[in-house]
Amino acid sequence: MAHTQTASLTAVRPGRHRLRAVDPNEVVDLSQVADFLPPGATLLPAPQHALPTLPGRPPMVGYLVLVPADQQPHLPAAPAPAPAAAEAQGPVTIDGVQRIALVDGEALDLTYLEFELLAHLVAHPHRVHTRDQLVTTVWGYGHVGDGRTVDVHVARLRRKLGAEHRHTIQTVRRVGYKYTP
Repeated sequence: MAHTQTASLTAVRPGRHRLRAVDPNEVVDLSQVADFLPPGATLLPAPQHALPTLPGRPPMVGYLVLVPADQQPHLPAAPAPAPAAAEAQGPVTIDGVQRIALVDGEALDLTYLEFELLAHLVAHPHRVHTRDQLVTTVWGYGHVGDGRTVDVHVARLRRKLGAEHRHTIQTVRRVGYKYTP
């Protein structure tokens, strides 16, 4: 539940509550929000590194709602995802089942995080990812560090891709990185 400034809960239908964005100048007392939480739930501020940042936009705030396991809403079961078969984007092929990355048919010797980072970039070609987005997506919410961690891993990936294919991971100045097959 990330948005700019603050959040409040409003009744959309009787018995159902939804989040809504509020005006930047509107202030909401978080004690009012507690009335909408299920019994035993806890509202915590989301860590700043877990929230996306958008260039030219104000910083976002967000809250995590922790609900006891025995009170989780029963949602219809989502179909199990099919195992990720080999996905090729340009010269790089990612095999998510065997956890192998191939460049022109040759396997790369990657660490766990290098593989995760490359697989994420290849899965979203031409999309620019900020360093914070990559830290949140690849390293996860619990990671303590900064964007330099991403820079170091990208440099290692470029070396392992070789001189011929290092340009496939492009730097977008003052923003982040993108994969261009």
